[in-house]
Amino acid sequence: MTLSPQSPARVGPATTRDLRICFVGDSFVQGTGDPECLGWAGRVCARAARSQGGVTYYNLGVRRDTSADIHRRWREEVVRRLPPGVDGRVVLSFGTNDTTPQGGGARVALEESLGYARAILEEAKAWRPLFVGPPYLSEPEQALRLRSLSHGLRVLCKELGVPFIEVFEALARSAPWCADLAAHDGMHPRAEGYEVLARLVSTSPAWRAWIG
Repeated sequence: MTLSPQSPARVGPATTRDLRICFVGDSFVQGTGDPECLGWAGRVCARAARSQGGVTYYNLGVRRDTSADIHRRWREEVVRRLPPGVDGRVVLSFGTNDTTPQGGGARVALEESLGYARAILEEAKAWRPLFVGPPYLSEPEQALRLRSLSHGLRVLCKELGVPFIEVFEALARSAPWCADLAAHDGMHPRAEGYEVLARLVSTSPAWRAWIG
């Protein structure tokens, strides 16, 4: 059976808002390491719900997923959660696992990562996608790969007209983020680090325009 995306419903001023957001990605979307089980996505959506109301939050983050893994699964998972008649949207954030060292290189080459991202974004147009770039990690070689990937994703999103929130450089300069990584497993922050990332996203002009 072929699953088809549905166009988001137009919400008029007299209509009760029914905004449903699927956050699709990897362990950072899932919130791995956060003892409060919120991650950045949960915190961002909680802020949106408090300020605007009528927000339903779906976390579709899967640990160790690369862009290739997400490309295979994302659409069916989103279709099941964003039915016709609602303002259904998708936030995408992935790439860290693509850059993980494997066999002398990365798990997924940069060109392939961007190819999968393009395919997902083009197919997700009906759900007004927004992309949050991959976060900074301190391991030097992976950090270089992540910086290149973040730049490539920003260029791709500009080409496709998709809002993009770059977080890599800000997190690289964030002492709380870096300290939280070091105090945990070197890969994932705990609550304080996720709060830093959540603030970057929720205060971004791109997010405010998109959520509004």
